[in-house]
Amino acid sequence: MLWINNRLGMSLKKITMLLLTVICIVLCSNDAFSQTTAADIKKIRVDELSDDQIRLYLAQFKASGLSEEQMEEAALAQGMDPGEVRKLRARVDKLKNEGKSKSTSGNTASSKGSGRGTRELNYERDSIPSRKDTLSVAQLALSELRSKIFGADIFKNENLSFEPNLRLATPPNYQIGPDDELLIDIYGYSEASYELKVSPEGTINIPYIGIIQVGGLSVEAATSKIKSRLATIYSGIRSGNTNVSIAIGNIRSIKVILTGEVVKPGTYTLPSLATVFNALYSSGGPTENGSFRQIEVIRGGRRLATLDLYDFLLTGQLKNNLQLRDQDVIRIPTYRKRVEIIGQVKRPGIFEMLPGEKFSDLLRFTGDFNERAYQGRIKVLKNTATERKISDITTDQYLTYLPESGDKFFVDEILDRFENRVRIQGAVYREGEYELEPGLTVKQLIQKAEGLQQDAFMKRAYITRLGSDMQAELVAFDPEKILSGEAPDILLKREDVVRISSIFELKENYSIRVEGEVQRPGTLTYAEGMSLEDAIIQSGGLKEGATPQRIEVSRRVKASDALSSTAQIAEVFQVNIGRDLTTSIEGFKLQPFDIVVVRPSSGYQVQRLVRIDGEVLYPGTYIVSNKNERISDLIKRAGGFTALAFVEGASLKRQSNAQIEQDKLRKIQRLQNTLDSSAVINEEVLRNDYVGINMPSILDKPGSRADIFLEEGDVLNIPKQLQTVKVSGEVLAPVTVIFHSNRGFKQYISNAGGFGTRSRKKNSYIIYANGSVQSTRKFLFFNNYPVVKPGSEIFVPKKDGDNKLSLAELMGITSGVASLGAIILGIVNLIGSK
Repeated sequence: MLWINNRLGMSLKKITMLLLTVICIVLCSNDAFSQTTAADIKKIRVDELSDDQIRLYLAQFKASGLSEEQMEEAALAQGMDPGEVRKLRARVDKLKNEGKSKSTSGNTASSKGSGRGTRELNYERDSIPSRKDTLSVAQLALSELRSKIFGADIFKNENLSFEPNLRLATPPNYQIGPDDELLIDIYGYSEASYELKVSPEGTINIPYIGIIQVGGLSVEAATSKIKSRLATIYSGIRSGNTNVSIAIGNIRSIKVILTGEVVKPGTYTLPSLATVFNALYSSGGPTENGSFRQIEVIRGGRRLATLDLYDFLLTGQLKNNLQLRDQDVIRIPTYRKRVEIIGQVKRPGIFEMLPGEKFSDLLRFTGDFNERAYQGRIKVLKNTATERKISDITTDQYLTYLPESGDKFFVDEILDRFENRVRIQGAVYREGEYELEPGLTVKQLIQKAEGLQQDAFMKRAYITRLGSDMQAELVAFDPEKILSGEAPDILLKREDVVRISSIFELKENYSIRVEGEVQRPGTLTYAEGMSLEDAIIQSGGLKEGATPQRIEVSRRVKASDALSSTAQIAEVFQVNIGRDLTTSIEGFKLQPFDIVVVRPSSGYQVQRLVRIDGEVLYPGTYIVSNKNERISDLIKRAGGFTALAFVEGASLKRQSNAQIEQDKLRKIQRLQNTLDSSAVINEEVLRNDYVGINMPSILDKPGSRADIFLEEGDVLNIPKQLQTVKVSGEVLAPVTVIFHSNRGFKQYISNAGGFGTRSRKKNSYIIYANGSVQSTRKFLFFNNYPVVKPGSEIFVPKKDGDNKLSLAELMGITSGVASLGAIILGIVNLIGSK
């Protein structure tokens, strides 16, 4: 089994290359396909092939006998898309893996049986393609070829039927024959009806009239003959008082023979009203080698008519679509001349040509060129007695060129370029593309574009022009002088691009910036003559807390002394304005890139809200009344604690901006990752947005450092007596347990199942209810764990990775220990001997 898998792996590349050329090999084996092989290869879509088809191609490849190099060259020569090649390889890999899986399972099942030799034999046997598989490949190729033959689809269309309509009135020229049923109705002064079947001898027997020979007569002739015989009994027929109506009831069946290049040749039983088209549709039409234009109708041993299906396909005419008779023969000969045309025509495909038809007739068959076709020259690939050659057909040869069988015509696409285009861009009223008229100049083109805009830069513009080597070159000109006639005008060439810049494109965008106590701080577009009050108004005006005094305007210094260490780098103005936005400096105007800063009023303060929740007498929201109001002051205003208050667990939640919050998170993460065995955290650290406070210290010494100042948005929470401890992190069973004052750190770890196998015991820490954190201390070889308090969370971090010693490291340590032991033993022996 292992030998088979190795063999599959070694031959995978060869099988893949075989797969890429299978269609070439199969198609090239038939001369009829030589014209379409390359096109078929290029149109292959691997996603549309089933696994069975790919397995079929693999089987065909294995029987081809080509070398790997030959197959690769053949695939590349046929022009198969590289993307499709990659898809084929992926599909082959998938099928190979599936084959390995099946082989492995088969080997497991048969390992107790015959062994490797049997599996090898089955593999070799399975790789030989059967005759049925080879025929299926050929049939698939024939189907692809036939789909390209013009007119072949009409016989595969299930919605199109040429069955005769048997409910129509009987045609007067219908020829009566045996088994036809005649319906004779007599009405007027005399009335009678007869349903008479034509005998094998072609006669009918009318009561009281006798036998009348009608076989071989048309309905019109038989009607005249029957009327004359009926008139001998019904005298009213001659006078017109009695009328006779004769029609065909049940029509007979006829047998028609279809032979030659027919998809399903044989003898067909059809209604006697059937035509040639009815018979062709029933038989599936011509084969891939059959003629669509010279279908023969043979009656009585001679050719009665020739049917050209192109008359119907191109003009809808059913010319020579004869009504068939019994024992008629329809023969479809092989085609004599067939050509292919691809590219920019409305109906590309394979077309059959009759002797004397020109290339112009072929264009008519295709529906003529499409809108993107290059009509000046057509390439044609021709077959000679020994090799192929390529020729060109020009427009004047379309009416005279006679295509030969096997010709392949290529209609190219027109070039994506313009022969008479110029463009103008920039500061004109109508920029865009214009026709290059003979003698068109720059001045005339500007006039066509409705002239220059007011902001046009008049001193210099450019023409981008393509040189003879297609390299771009710039031609500069002065628009002002050309328009005034002071400079000679410039004659334009094909694909010239005239670019006239705007003065605003040639200078930096002027702006100013307003910051501070305005409604909409930010950047404003600078305008000439812009004043300070204009900028403040455009920024939404002053805020209520803004001071109109000491507004600062900083301005760029354009001529600073680069060699001086004390050189001025900005010019600063202090401007006072009134609440009505009037300045105290007469005529003070802003300049580009000025920065305006509006300060807040020194005595203006916005109310600051704080909240106290939990076990106090009057929880809720409070307004901070003084700048130096502290936590102890807020507790007094809230009436003090209730009897259930757990003072040690009091926490303070403080709002912060995103940057401060990220710094906090990085600080905690750095703390967890970098704590060493001797690290001790005795100070309070931040957890999320909580500030670790020590409420007993605050109550003992109000106004001390621990009694911090209140800020906007602070939330002080006084919890009830906490009775649990949470254990999380790298423990066997994270849990929340009841707090006991007589239990230590390790006992709570035991309640959680103990440390995990990947825990970092020395870096364990506790987060207390008030937000402070304390880590484990290391003393010599012992871990000194922090004290556990109610409401705490014990967290055991996880090791970063697997730090197990490798075999080499273990052997090195063992060797070192052994050497150290030998040294110690030697020293002991030496001391003992003394």
